[in-house]
Amino acid sequence: MPSVKHSLESGLDFIEFLGDRISNNSKQELKNIYYSEFREGLKDPSFSSVLYALVKCNKARIRHGQIFLNVTPQARVYCDQWRKPPGQKKQSGSSDLPKEDERPGHTSSPQNPVLISKRKLATEVLHKLKANRKKLTADKGGVELTSEPVSSGGKLQFTVDRLRELFVVRFHILNNGKDCIYFTYYTALHKIRCFTLDDERRVTRASPVYLCPGESYQVVVRYMLNHYGYFPATMYFEFCPDATDSTPFCIVREVEAIAQTSLAAELGPVAPYTPHRVSTYTAVETLVVEGVPPDISVVQQLKMTVKLGDYKYPSYLKQLARQRLEDSEHLSSAARQKLQAVNLLNSSLKMKNYSHRFHLLLYLEEIQMEVDIRKYDLHNQTMNQVQGDRKLLTLRVPGVAENRPSVLRGDCLRVSKSEDTVQPITVFTGYVHRVELDIVKLGFSKRLLQAFIDNMKFDVEFTINRFPLKLQHRAVELATKYQLGEVLFPSGAAVASIAVPKLRIFNRQLENNPEQHAAVQRIVVGSSKPAPHLVFGPPGTGKTVTLVEAMNQVNFTLYPSTHILACAPSNSACDLLCERLMVHIDPHQVYRMYASSKDPRSVPKNLLNFSNWNKTQDAFVFPDKETLMKFRVLVVTMVTAGRLVSGGIPVGHFTHVFVDEGGQAVEPECVIAIAGLLSPETGQLVLAGDPKQLGPILRSPLALEHGLGISLLERLMLQNPLYQKSSDSGHFDTRFVTKLLRNYRSHSAILKVPNELFYENELQVFADQWEREAFCKWEHLPKKGFPVIFHGVMGKDEREANSPSFFNVSEVVVLVDYLTKLMDTQGKKGIPKLSARDIGIIAPYRKQVEKIQKALKSVKALSQWNDLKELKVGSVEEFQGQERKIILISTVRSSINYVRMDKDFNIGFLSNEKRFNVAVTRARSLLIVVGNPVILNKDPTWEKFISYCVKEKGYTGFDFKDAEGEEDLVSRLATLKIKDDSECKCKKKLLQSYVIDVAFFFSPIMFTVKLVLNLISNGNKKS
Repeated sequence: MPSVKHSLESGLDFIEFLGDRISNNSKQELKNIYYSEFREGLKDPSFSSVLYALVKCNKARIRHGQIFLNVTPQARVYCDQWRKPPGQKKQSGSSDLPKEDERPGHTSSPQNPVLISKRKLATEVLHKLKANRKKLTADKGGVELTSEPVSSGGKLQFTVDRLRELFVVRFHILNNGKDCIYFTYYTALHKIRCFTLDDERRVTRASPVYLCPGESYQVVVRYMLNHYGYFPATMYFEFCPDATDSTPFCIVREVEAIAQTSLAAELGPVAPYTPHRVSTYTAVETLVVEGVPPDISVVQQLKMTVKLGDYKYPSYLKQLARQRLEDSEHLSSAARQKLQAVNLLNSSLKMKNYSHRFHLLLYLEEIQMEVDIRKYDLHNQTMNQVQGDRKLLTLRVPGVAENRPSVLRGDCLRVSKSEDTVQPITVFTGYVHRVELDIVKLGFSKRLLQAFIDNMKFDVEFTINRFPLKLQHRAVELATKYQLGEVLFPSGAAVASIAVPKLRIFNRQLENNPEQHAAVQRIVVGSSKPAPHLVFGPPGTGKTVTLVEAMNQVNFTLYPSTHILACAPSNSACDLLCERLMVHIDPHQVYRMYASSKDPRSVPKNLLNFSNWNKTQDAFVFPDKETLMKFRVLVVTMVTAGRLVSGGIPVGHFTHVFVDEGGQAVEPECVIAIAGLLSPETGQLVLAGDPKQLGPILRSPLALEHGLGISLLERLMLQNPLYQKSSDSGHFDTRFVTKLLRNYRSHSAILKVPNELFYENELQVFADQWEREAFCKWEHLPKKGFPVIFHGVMGKDEREANSPSFFNVSEVVVLVDYLTKLMDTQGKKGIPKLSARDIGIIAPYRKQVEKIQKALKSVKALSQWNDLKELKVGSVEEFQGQERKIILISTVRSSINYVRMDKDFNIGFLSNEKRFNVAVTRARSLLIVVGNPVILNKDPTWEKFISYCVKEKGYTGFDFKDAEGEEDLVSRLATLKIKDDSECKCKKKLLQSYVIDVAFFFSPIMFTVKLVLNLISNGNKKS
């Protein structure tokens, strides 16, 4: 008989295993769960022994035949991998977040070695300006510095409504002390050619002004703003007391000149920015009450025969992640013992460590996902009962329509009464039944519904959906089980040379494209098997068209022995595949299978009848295995492909697996559609995508650092010689990879820079001539025939309220101006008529997207477009795989002080080459980029693009040459007399020499006195 201690340990493990089911009080149901799901053979004690131990140790009680588990749960500890590990000293000038230029893929521009010493000194000056701002802006040494307009807190701000009108700022320097003083020098720390500095005596260090007590002096700054935007400057005034052991000191004033329209003022911050405080979660005892899932009455016909484990991450990994997977005094001894196992992440990926390595990476990603989802938690929220269905409650979730947070049918939220503070706190799990715009309908237990009253306040906690993660964990295990080594790490050893067949092409457009035609032939004949065949498709080259033609040919040529699984990461990409496949394949032989969480209203109507939508049950229902196996082509997302594995579709049933947009999925997600479905000996895997465009979106910096962000397609092209160009021929081996070269989307001017940077200048322009040249004669182009504009804007990146997202109203104003011009000129002078759906606006920050959308609604001139809602505004990620006739890009980021070597500032999203590539290659006929050229020129990719626009005369707006060059700025900063308290004393000899220099200007008598002092000092030193 097992000991009580052993039974108690098993009992506590069982309680942890139950998770949210801990609130289940049925003795029989808990017993069934224990034996069917938890117990592993005879090594675990019986359920009665476990229950006896739990009751004896006050971890459970039995009342009226029901079991009440009263284990106080441990505090839910969250580990944010972006935060600095505890105890780690922060380096000077560094921030908690990694800088963009420290991340992989960023290359900094070469430095001029002559400037390095000056640059170092200048950087120190900048650091002092930031660190000691309060002291530096304070009046001191008896000097009082006032201004017109009046400054506040050392900052002077003014706004002009009209351009090209003179605005004068006056600084008044008053010696309010008891001693005389020298006004020795003044300058603007970063000069922009929109203002001039002037004073009556032309003050310099060689020609200072001597101010006796009560005397004053004036410096004038004359502004003439030619562009709307934000033009800051830091004014530096330097003084030296008239005393032997004196130390120079300075007073600083910040000036902000703003030229803005009424629209810019309307779009400004709604409230001052206050950073979101990181919530701390204390341990509380809770009682979880289960809700009602939406599919409780839905009968699924596909029976699950392949088990899906829970794959919970080990607790020690949180500790290690908090220390960035490095040894630390803050680690427990148990966690330290696991360090060696985690060091596996530093070795290269291979079949031997495949599942273990990806398990670790997926765990790290989940740990960070738990942190990130909590920022959406809500407090003191009210819910309402649904009229007509009082079993459901509605909750308003701001941002849910934009997947911020992502909430799908079947997901669960946890709510508790805001006033409930007595432990154990009752937490009600609510399951999502429906999402309508920003309203979520939730199914709760009868206990909450019976106690519910109007205006009851709740705290809401969001949770992550672990189902996709669990499928990925299982997939990497199955990859090892089914020995997919020659698919995932192909050697090419088993590849035989096979003659390519002649084909009757279904899509006639492919007949004249040699690369597309060859790719289809290679796929049909299986020239790469068992290795995957990659279709490398740069923007606009027709990779999806190629994939669809290949599926058509496989279905026609190899009939009836073939079954095709067509996958993509997103539902929209799958829908596109399905619609195109139905053109040449009998629609009744193509089946589109959706997840049960899919909203049927978002499904194209022409696909709904050929999908798993069940009208009777009013839900998406998975058919039984036999029904699914009858279809020639199944189209599913990679995650939903996991249902096929669970449902027991046999390995080898699908002879071909096609994956579109393969570069957008993490490798374990891609493997869901392969492991347990594709035969490694006879199956053919085809991956289509572009490793030069955006890859998967990850949360965890540690998972990103160790390679989870690299897709299977990109890994093969980066690391496997079969998928790299031959050093002899300079070409790819067409048995394994086809690079598509003909671009059917863009004008050559739009394509030129990305073609040179990412595609070895191999892309060829094959877009329809009339379409691509539609805006070459637009009257607002800086240069006719060149449909690319870079519009320089000196804006200000701002934040508001508690949102960390940036926006730039100056750039919004410029975008709206271009939209108005497009509206006014459409259908005139050879310019085609436009609809709103012809235009897309890309912005890298969510808050900028919101501001642009607000501007579109408020500008009356744009209301002429009846379909204005069709004008898409979104992030780069939202535009991947899409195209528009006209694309406008707002880059958003600007610097408060325009200093290139200020390393505390980074340009965030903009320094990602893949993001740049996707953004600029969406346009067919006209590309307009709006941004701060001074900041963007820091990045080599953007610098190349801006230089290209300047060279081709496509640059307009603020002339970045009007901003001071880096060399001039560095040289001037290095001469400033900004001292820390520790540096207050100057060397006596140098100071006296300095005083002699400045005194020489005034009188021979003063010069004589100072000279005598100097001689006396030297004499004392000699003696």
